[in-house]
Amino acid sequence: MLGKCFGVISCISILYSFFVGTASNISEAIISSASKSVSLVISLMGSMALWNGILNVLKDCGVIKKLSNLLKPILKLVFPSSFKNDIATEEITACISANLLGISNAATPLALSAIKKMNERNPDKSSATADMIMLAVLGCSCFNFLPTTILAIRNAFSAEITYQLIVPIWICSGMCMILGILLCRILGKLYGKN
Repeated sequence: MLGKCFGVISCISILYSFFVGTASNISEAIISSASKSVSLVISLMGSMALWNGILNVLKDCGVIKKLSNLLKPILKLVFPSSFKNDIATEEITACISANLLGISNAATPLALSAIKKMNERNPDKSSATADMIMLAVLGCSCFNFLPTTILAIRNAFSAEITYQLIVPIWICSGMCMILGILLCRILGKLYGKN
């Protein structure tokens, strides 16, 4: 769906450039954007590899299990069914931890693993449980304590304002997380089965 939207936007933009007479700018933009995207990917690979490696080491050392026990009282409120039945608690904790560190690339495989484990015990395989939906929502709107990806992108492009964005990011991501949790709870009560 998203690919179709971008395709339509691109087609409209190209057609518009022909009508306005700026079609030559498109080829220049494509070439410059391609080189910029390659340099951005290379600069982000280092930080992503570092944080993915740190998360894997923490998981292998048992730190994630200890963090799970530490966050259990809070996560029990957010994921009541999973923590009550001890389903995918390590994956959920690792996913939330990765999102807290702002490395959603590392959080995505952990969230998929957690949802797969939750679905194994789901009696109705055709629909998601409340905890699955909550994990998907928090994957998109979790509090970013350390927004590493945003900082890495801004550093790669030599932005004037980089670290001053941390407090506004805390405010926005915190409000998004609270709103996401509230909406999941309210809509779950109204429309949910489990």
